[in-house]
Amino acid sequence: MFLTSDDLNHLITLRHTMHSQPEISGEEEMTARLVVETLTPLRPTKILTGLGGHGVAAVFAGTSPGPTLLIRSELDALPIEEKNDLPYRSTIAGKGHLCGHDGHATVLLALAQGLSRQPPARGRVVLLFQPAEETGAGAAAVIADPRFEEIRPDLAFSLHNFPGIPLGHAALMTGPVNCASRGLKIAFSGKTAHASQPETGISPMQAISQLMPALTALSHGAPPAPDFRLATVTHAKLGEPAFGIAPGDAEIWVTLRSLTDDGMASLCKQAEALARATAESHGLGLTMDYHDIFLHCENSPEATALIAAALDAQSIPHGPHGLPMRASEDFGRFRTFCPAAMVFLGAGETHPALHNPDYDFPDELIGIGARVFMTVVRGTLGSADGPAVLGIAKASPPFYRKTQTRRHQAIAPRRQ
Repeated sequence: MFLTSDDLNHLITLRHTMHSQPEISGEEEMTARLVVETLTPLRPTKILTGLGGHGVAAVFAGTSPGPTLLIRSELDALPIEEKNDLPYRSTIAGKGHLCGHDGHATVLLALAQGLSRQPPARGRVVLLFQPAEETGAGAAAVIADPRFEEIRPDLAFSLHNFPGIPLGHAALMTGPVNCASRGLKIAFSGKTAHASQPETGISPMQAISQLMPALTALSHGAPPAPDFRLATVTHAKLGEPAFGIAPGDAEIWVTLRSLTDDGMASLCKQAEALARATAESHGLGLTMDYHDIFLHCENSPEATALIAAALDAQSIPHGPHGLPMRASEDFGRFRTFCPAAMVFLGAGETHPALHNPDYDFPDELIGIGARVFMTVVRGTLGSADGPAVLGIAKASPPFYRKTQTRRHQAIAPRRQ
């Protein structure tokens, strides 16, 4: 055990502080500052700030070359009013940590505490506190940051809490685990008219009335079916709130969802074709643009095997419970350049669901998550106290051999 009861009590207090001061995507300045203030006394090899916005990365380097393991959490909260009687409930109206990102970040801070005492024997561990996960913009911004090359990983890991499965159990499998999704905003433009003479204008009323059910009819199947599709109309607007004006414009917002990125490409093509045909048949102008773009998350066999071995070593029951899930996750972008895997830790079978106004992250998962990741680290990189324990690190894997020297030299250890 690398965390004492005093450590865990301090971490829980830290998590409660984070929970009470939620910041939504792109506004995580105070949260990032708290993370840096907590990391600094632990003397990581290097701390990078301002990554892709308010992102923070702490590097713990070993004394000899080896692969770089990136472990990611999130910083952002949601624009949802919290409805809890907790002593540490949100103090900011209309915002709340109702997805557990405060807990995920605290798991990484717990891991940092352990790494400060038991650094890896070789290679590097990068703890990434990512901004703007909820909008799908954060991972892309971090990866686009030129300094990301300093921490470019050979393996990437993350976790998410999962209400609906027993507390402390885990959901894990190879292949797709989170769906691709994106928001499509469809805007029709016609011509306003006096409400007494609607025939002198061009109203989009019939167009949006036809298009909304046509879009939802694109839905098909359920995960894990490869052809799963889901179109959910989330918002619609027609004209202005006035009785004297026949409308001249309208908007439909629809969230498109599919099991894979290839399925998303096909679904987008279908949705766009419907919008164009509807606009043309009603003589309307049309604009379309995409928002909140998430790639699907896919667990690679290599990275999943390492997490499975760590779960077994910690006697944590695991299986494919509820996977793949329809919800999306910004972690999907990291698997585009290295093997990656996300594990889902049970928050309790009757625990409030993610994004519910009464949700709160279970503090019991802080120690569990940190132990799982520390076992992955020690199993692949060893530690100052001993060699690797999962039998993976004796030979450098193919995805690591080509770049080991350059990446190790990019940030040399300076721990005293």
